[in-house]
Amino acid sequence: MSAPRAVRWIIPAVLVVIWLAIGGVLGPYAGKLGEVTTNEQASFLPSSAESTRAVEQQAAFEQDQTIPAIVVWEARDGRVTPDQREAAGQALQSLAGAPFIADTPTPAIPSEDGQALSGVVQVQSDVGEEIGPVVDQIRDAAAQVPGTSVQVGGPAATQADLSDAFAGIDTLLVLVALGVVLVILLLVYRSVLLPLLIIVGSILALGFASAVAYYLAESDLVTVDGQVQGILSILVIGATTDYALLLSARFREELSLGTDRMAAVVTAWKRSAGAILASGGTVAAGLLALLLSDLSNNRALGPVGALGIACALLSALTYLPAVLVIFGRAAYWPARPHPERPDASRHAVWERIARLIDHHPRRIWAACLIVLIAGAAFMPTLRTDGVPLSETFVGDAASVEAQEALDEHFPGGSGNPAIVITQASALQPVLAAAQQTEGVAGVRPRTGENEQPLVVDGRALAEVTLSSSADSDAARAAVDRLRDNVHAVPGADALVGGYTAQQVDTQAAAERDRKIIIPVVLAIIIVILIALLRSVAMPVLLVATVALNYLATLGVAALVFQNLLGFTGTDPSVALYGFVFLVALGVDYNIFLMTRAREESLRHGVRRGVLEGLTVTGGVITSAGVVLAATFAALVVIPLSFLVQIAFIVAFGVLMDTLLVRSLLVPALVRDAGPVTWWPSVLYRRGRATEKSEVRAREKAGRH
Repeated sequence: MSAPRAVRWIIPAVLVVIWLAIGGVLGPYAGKLGEVTTNEQASFLPSSAESTRAVEQQAAFEQDQTIPAIVVWEARDGRVTPDQREAAGQALQSLAGAPFIADTPTPAIPSEDGQALSGVVQVQSDVGEEIGPVVDQIRDAAAQVPGTSVQVGGPAATQADLSDAFAGIDTLLVLVALGVVLVILLLVYRSVLLPLLIIVGSILALGFASAVAYYLAESDLVTVDGQVQGILSILVIGATTDYALLLSARFREELSLGTDRMAAVVTAWKRSAGAILASGGTVAAGLLALLLSDLSNNRALGPVGALGIACALLSALTYLPAVLVIFGRAAYWPARPHPERPDASRHAVWERIARLIDHHPRRIWAACLIVLIAGAAFMPTLRTDGVPLSETFVGDAASVEAQEALDEHFPGGSGNPAIVITQASALQPVLAAAQQTEGVAGVRPRTGENEQPLVVDGRALAEVTLSSSADSDAARAAVDRLRDNVHAVPGADALVGGYTAQQVDTQAAAERDRKIIIPVVLAIIIVILIALLRSVAMPVLLVATVALNYLATLGVAALVFQNLLGFTGTDPSVALYGFVFLVALGVDYNIFLMTRAREESLRHGVRRGVLEGLTVTGGVITSAGVVLAATFAALVVIPLSFLVQIAFIVAFGVLMDTLLVRSLLVPALVRDAGPVTWWPSVLYRRGRATEKSEVRAREKAGRH
């Protein structure tokens, strides 16, 4: 073997060794990322919101930072007896001094209907992963009251249920996603080795991304929760697979032409890298726009998600070409490409679709627009003002059942009071203003020694029990009224916080985020497309079609959520996440199509070029769309409504974009409109010149 040829083989071998070393060293971080995640609601409050400032000031009134667990007993025989009340109080007191239990638990308080008791146990906020066992310990102690059924709710129980929901996310979710991808690739490509090579690349990219995210979270540069961790895993696996499919399909195409493996990889890389980088750039840029968000979990997803896309790009453009050089045609066994069948990559189905578009472009794009507009018509019915606590978890959750019991026997806001912090000198008028607020069931100041109001640095704190459940629309309206009333007290400088106030501020921040981030993402994507396609009209057309697909997807989601899945609302961030993923990923597939269409149009003209591009890329892009939809659908293994909603929106939207928008709508529009879609690029000028020549030729033929 000559020296230059040996060097050409050394480079792929070295790249593979480097990636295997990265996998060996950094791979375990995919399982360790959960150690630095937090699922505490307070960690993700809007940075400038009133409820955030209330949380900061409330800390001064707490000897220890705590999370309340609310115990509720229901009498099985109708009414609570004195013996049961005494036993409940003893059960609570038995918890004093237990690990992670702060202060002395409250007495057991009977409900007005006499059928239930409740008490509060404060859990230390640094309980961490022990929150589940601590809540179980509280439940076991409370269960010693005869003749009652016992449940534990409140923020501590909710946090414990969240920990259970995310338990094993680093293994279960990844295994499900990889399993789905493997099955799809085996069915589509009828190859044994190639799917395994692609999946190994996804695993290596995920390990790399998880390691960097781990150190960012450990250094407090980002705050990562279980949702961000789950989306990172899905995003890296799906994106790496998509980019790998595009490159491997082009490699197969070159092998089918008789090119040797080294030259085939070089050609495939050169002709695919631009589209892959632009595609990854649009997704990464869209995610980085989340840094403009006022919600810290959105801001965390921005850099963490962009980091995942960068690792996916790195794997697809370095690891995969190296292993393709090493394995060559064997990577596609048993369906190896052969030079004797140069058209093997041109699927007959896509040739028929291209002919259909060629014959009836206007009917096809009109039909597609009717379908999308019909779906978009239902978009205004999608509620984005939050998910009630009863719908936070998919399936049964102990904290939800406890809250339902509390709502049945106690004022709706029991256990989740609104917090008012005011100047101590204005405490009495603030208490009076709060008590007079519609929707308030009771007000009491935080007291210290001798039952006098507790004053810290000239500030006092009051707890306001709302009449309605803390997660209801009525409670949010009551908090708005409460804020208006206490803010109007002269010299009070009052702040209103607590669970319901956090929901109000989160909703306001989410609305503000959508108004700012959506236009920024659209502008970024259009700029990238203009630079890639060297056209203005085509990027506008592509972005308009994927935006319409997004609106149609939200309309369908509204129907499915309300009528099939029973969700009365969505998390405030769902619509924004759906936009970022669907628009950026939808543009991805159009980039794959239109870069090839541009290449073909330079040879065959615009109208034929887009059909040639569709024929050649249709199979691989559709496969990529199915893979990405399936990986996002894997999020449903985590029993949280937020992730189930994201899974449906992205999976359904990607499939509709892949099968309808990219396969039919865009090619039909380009076929019908012709060169004007490439204005002002060279394709536009060439196309216009060709059309004028054809017109002159027809006129000349007519005269003769």
